[in-house]
Amino acid sequence: MKKNYCNHPKAILLLILLMWWAVPGQAQNNQKPTKDQQLIRKMYNLSLTQPKAYEWLDFLCNKIGGRLAGSPQAAAAVEFTRQVMDTLGVDRVFLQEVMVPHWVRGDQEVGKIINSKNIGSQEVRVCALGNSVGTGGQGIAAEVVEVKSFDELRKLGKGAVQGKIVFFNRPFDNTKIATFRAYGGAVNQRGSGASEAAKLGAIGVVVRSMTGRIDDHPHTGSLRYQLNVPKIPAVAISTKGAELLSGLLKDDRKLKFYFRTTCKMLKEKKSYNVVGELKGTQYPNEIIVVGGHLDSWDTGDGAHDDGAGVVQSMDVLRLIKAAGIKPKRTIRAVMFMNEENGLRGGRKYAELAAQNKEKHIAALESDAGGFSPRAIGINNDFKKFDKVQKWSTLFAPYGVLLRKGGGGADIGPLRTQGVTIMGLSPDGQRYFDYHHTETDTFDKVNPRELQLGAAAMATMVYLLSEYGL
Repeated sequence: MKKNYCNHPKAILLLILLMWWAVPGQAQNNQKPTKDQQLIRKMYNLSLTQPKAYEWLDFLCNKIGGRLAGSPQAAAAVEFTRQVMDTLGVDRVFLQEVMVPHWVRGDQEVGKIINSKNIGSQEVRVCALGNSVGTGGQGIAAEVVEVKSFDELRKLGKGAVQGKIVFFNRPFDNTKIATFRAYGGAVNQRGSGASEAAKLGAIGVVVRSMTGRIDDHPHTGSLRYQLNVPKIPAVAISTKGAELLSGLLKDDRKLKFYFRTTCKMLKEKKSYNVVGELKGTQYPNEIIVVGGHLDSWDTGDGAHDDGAGVVQSMDVLRLIKAAGIKPKRTIRAVMFMNEENGLRGGRKYAELAAQNKEKHIAALESDAGGFSPRAIGINNDFKKFDKVQKWSTLFAPYGVLLRKGGGGADIGPLRTQGVTIMGLSPDGQRYFDYHHTETDTFDKVNPRELQLGAAAMATMVYLLSEYGL
């Protein structure tokens, strides 16, 4: 009878040992962790077992709420983050004064599709775009011209557009795996659509919401009026409403759209960037910035955009301190004001950095949501990527890649000063479900994902401080 050696106890033990030795990072890797590996692991452990960022985000969202620049909520957020960083034992906490636009939304917006055959109207969900002028108390109503691009609009010409409402209905390209690419391919109709339509005599603009999802939540966002072009009111319509309006237009080219908004721009207000600083022990004049923007839109609580980035940036200071790290270079956590509808805080920070002749070597921003971190993108303008890429093995155990291309709106103005800018890249598949909507609330943020992002940022900031660029 043939023996089955696989059933022999010694053979089974040998097989288990062989399999165990074949697993990467097991028995063949008996090297003692390096100092960097130990400190990074310590920061991750602290972030995951003593989660403070999530606690701070709870307060920011549920006690303060949406923080539009110039609002009482924005002022409360300045004071809250200043006080939080005061408790972290950092070397300095200070404010940078910045004048910000003060746009207010006014009353609840109204949108209606009006059938030309006098068989009634249908309400749809809309919200005013940031910085838009209002319609006035009576609202406006006109026939609708649907387009998907500025080229299509221009080809129609003034005769087809004058006195009408232009409906920009270019959807996200959902074949794009990176959702920010889909956003980038659609967002110019929101930012510039009102002025492009006004040049041809339109009296108002309706813009499809910036999301790939079909739902009934309109997405606000900023528009920019061009100089010497009439300012006309603009609203975002939910994707569900956009689909309905487009479908009805095919059967009724004479239907009208009505919307009413009472938004307006008030006098500029004084606000602040909030800065917390750990002074470098060896190269204090070399500065590393980590930050997010403190303002948010007013329709939701600004949890993912960008409360997550704010609390993660503050947590970087806490984690570095708690891990016992004495940074060689100066680290600043900056809460930028007015990214959403003006970028005044980012520009003011860069202006003061140049004015004070400060030497910034790197800046890292978190402004893509509090989801699981997938990568840190590094802008390679100044050929620093190869240096940073050498740290890839330190990030690998935590599932974070280092890749070319990254940054953030608030730190962008520092590029002209030779600063290498970076951006945290979380999993972005759900980001535009919530972006600039009433659904961007605290309950949409997972605590573990948020804290993993904070630890990834702390890791990059620690390495930049330790080794420079």
